[in-house]
Amino acid sequence: MSSPSAHKRKFLVVIDDTPESDRAVTFAANRVHHVGGSVVLLSVLQTQDFAQFLGVEEVMRAEARDEIERLLDARLARIASIGDIRTETVIREGDMREAIERLVTEDPEIGILVLAASSGKDGPGQLITDFAARSGGAALPVIVTIIPGTMTDAQIIAAT
Repeated sequence: MSSPSAHKRKFLVVIDDTPESDRAVTFAANRVHHVGGSVVLLSVLQTQDFAQFLGVEEVMRAEARDEIERLLDARLARIASIGDIRTETVIREGDMREAIERLVTEDPEIGILVLAASSGKDGPGQLITDFAARSGGAALPVIVTIIPGTMTDAQIIAAT
């Protein structure tokens, strides 16, 4: 078995077009800047949306992939503004929860999933609700860190 120092910790962040995604990136990047490791950015093409539009599925998939790449580029630029931080990007297709579970299983160096809670009246968000409620064998084998969506950059930096 390898020693704990043989592996760098990886912080997994889900990338989408929400402000919460930006909060999670800010936390993960600043934490890695202070303690080392890397940030893994996961984007998921949710393909069930394409199936209902026969004949334009490939066009919709290409447009969605372009949007994901634009979001990833923006988050990578944000991370670069924080410091020299190692990053990895992963693009998957399918269900978001399943993609997270698969990636955590495939990459044993991922030790922390960083999510940011929504500040809306509908609750913290579906991923937080799903992953925080799990226990026992259904729980993810990583730490789940939840960042309040209302935190400012200054507050996040102070907490890291």
